[in-house]
Formats: sequence, C-alpha cells, structure tokens
Amino acid sequence: MTPQQFIDAALWFPETRETEPFGPGILVYKVREKVFALLMPGDTERPARISLKCDPGLALELRAQYPSVVPGYHLNKRHWNTVALDGTVPDDELAEMLRHSYERVVAGMRRADRDRLTAVLGDDLPPLPGNA
Repeated sequence: MTPQQFIDAALWFPETRETEPFGPGILVYKVREKVFALLMPGDTERPARISLKCDPGLALELRAQYPSVVPGYHLNKRHWNTVALDGTVPDDELAEMLRHSYERVVAGMRRADRDRLTAVLGDDLPPLPGNA
C-alpha cells in the first residue's frame, strides 16, 4: 500500500477528517475528534509508517506475524501498532487493520454516534487494489 492509498482508505470511513496537529507532514485521521490512524512520511532511509489502534491481544499476534508491525511509535504500546508501508503486509490485511482501528475508536463513543457510524459503515472494507 502506498501512502496515497492509505490516505484514500482512511478518508473513506464515515465522518473522518484529516488534520496535522503535530505540524506539517504527520497526517492524523479522526472520527468525531477521536484519533484512529496516523501517517508518518517516509524518506530515503525508511518507508512511510502508519499507526493504528488495536485490540491488545490482536496487536501481539500481528507483531508476531509481521516483522514490519511494531508497538506504537510514541503511543500507548499496548493499544497501538505502527506498521511500515514496505510491502510486507498485504493490502487487504492493512485495510482490515485500518477498519479495526476505526471500529475500536467508534466503539468508545456514545451510543447514538456509535450506532449511526456503524450503520453507515456496513461490512465493506475501504477500496484498495484487490478489494475494490
């Protein structure tokens, strides 16, 4: 997944907005002012990275399965993973991880917001190569 594909996928989710609260370059994706994803730019030495909220048990499983999935960079390492966009994690898995992060954040909202957002979301994954 490229950084632009990640941006497109993150903005696909209902009521998502992109911000740059840490200054130019680090993109933060929020639903109802709650962060569910971050995109850190890459450079010549390392690929772009994303950080996603995750169930603690699943976070450990993903870290064991993929070397490019590590504890969240500058985040609660129990609840966040950081993933290098280096091509080692399949796009469909990244799409599922992104959806899981969004759903984890929405699950903590008040019931009216949670019900509205999950109803709009349905069962689809964001459109990416392979699942569009």
